[in-house]
Amino acid sequence: MIEINKIVKKFGSNLVLDNVSAKFLAGKVNLIIGRSGSGKTVAIKSMLGLHNIDSGTIFFDERDFSSMSKKEQQNIRKEIGMVFQGGALFDSKTIEENLMVPLIMFSSMNKEEMRDRVNFCLNRVNLENVNCSFPADLSGGMQKRVAIARAIVLKPKYLFCDEPNSGLDPYTATVIDELLKEITYEYKITTVINTHDMNSVMQIGDHIIFIKEGQKKWEGSRDEIMNSKNKDLNKFIFSSEIFRRLKEVS
Repeated sequence: MIEINKIVKKFGSNLVLDNVSAKFLAGKVNLIIGRSGSGKTVAIKSMLGLHNIDSGTIFFDERDFSSMSKKEQQNIRKEIGMVFQGGALFDSKTIEENLMVPLIMFSSMNKEEMRDRVNFCLNRVNLENVNCSFPADLSGGMQKRVAIARAIVLKPKYLFCDEPNSGLDPYTATVIDELLKEITYEYKITTVINTHDMNSVMQIGDHIIFIKEGQKKWEGSRDEIMNSKNKDLNKFIFSSEIFRRLKEVS
């Protein structure tokens, strides 16, 4: 489990995260939802140590990440996989070389073991015969699957995804959602996903944190979200077409 307590993050005089506390459940798909600019990405980057928080604490399975030295934090990062919004693949490297980057940096595998692991992860995301291809040769959805394969190549305990459905058509977005859900359950990963896609909430969200203007306004399960009395949350979710239809049916 990941737990954040009273996280504050400012950029100059701009308060982006205002005393945010939340729990991210182990082996579950945890979603951070909210409008663009609400602080979702800053929250993830703060949990990863990419932003230094101004105050508060961050725990990875009771290990106080926020008080660790950079070297100690690096050991935790070896347990983390990350899927960036744009995929962040290296354009000049083949797909196989992209997946080998974290293995070269953080594992003691030999070349043959690395290649076996790369092939396993590509097969797991339903990609075959793409080892020698370059990112530009693949569709947007395939690139996202490559990014997921790279994120799990080191067998992470924690998986962070920043808007994984960004720029994808509805069908491909659903494929990516289901893949992330399957991987979370199969490998018992603590998965944290930033999204404003309410389809993702209904399809894969086990535990949901709603952030508005840097403050946590609601936290609960997918089943609870439809019956919430939180005005800010309801205004956000029922602006989505899928939720409007569900409300009409109910």
